[in-house]
Amino acid sequence: MSQSDVQQVRRPLRRDAQKRRDKLIDAAQREFAAHGVDASLEKIARDAGVAIGTLYRHFPTRLDLLMAAFKPRLQEFLDGANKALEMDDPWEGFVGYLENLFAVQAGDRGFNDFLSRRFPGNADTEHIHDQMCRQIEDVLTRAQESGAARLDITQADIVNLIWSNGRIIDATSVTAPTAWRRQLYLMLDAYRAERTHPIPEPPMTNEQLYDAMVYLSEAK
Repeated sequence: MSQSDVQQVRRPLRRDAQKRRDKLIDAAQREFAAHGVDASLEKIARDAGVAIGTLYRHFPTRLDLLMAAFKPRLQEFLDGANKALEMDDPWEGFVGYLENLFAVQAGDRGFNDFLSRRFPGNADTEHIHDQMCRQIEDVLTRAQESGAARLDITQADIVNLIWSNGRIIDATSVTAPTAWRRQLYLMLDAYRAERTHPIPEPPMTNEQLYDAMVYLSEAK
């Protein structure tokens, strides 16, 4: 049984306990959005007006709190991804998927971090990342099979684009908060089938990609 399944079968929280939990989630959403997934849990507890022990009673690990805080962002992303996958034009679906992904990424530094890393010790985050990877494969394959996208693009190339975009967002969020869209459309132009030319470096394997995302998590 996954952690989310366990939470569903627990008895409902008392009203005062639910209120404290809601305050913790609100504070976590603000702090993670501003400072990323490594934001101070002590500050989150202070901002919520509770002791750090209360935070840990509700959320035993940082990932438990991350998952609760990111739920609205995840739903926003998944809803947009599903719309992109349903578009009749495969290339427009590919473009729509990436623009939706980067727009959500740009609006929340913590979600930006979450997209870039893997947390192999948590079944819930692994499930979400696996779902995202399947969506990337689906939207990319549709664009390639239609003849619109170059055939040598891989999932790893898209994740590398996510990493690159994350750095752009960090650098420009205050001075030019929509600068990421220019870089996205420059890259999309390079992804078109008619732009295909030999590339001297092979793509990362799925194993290399996974290990790199885990490394980003463990290096913090």
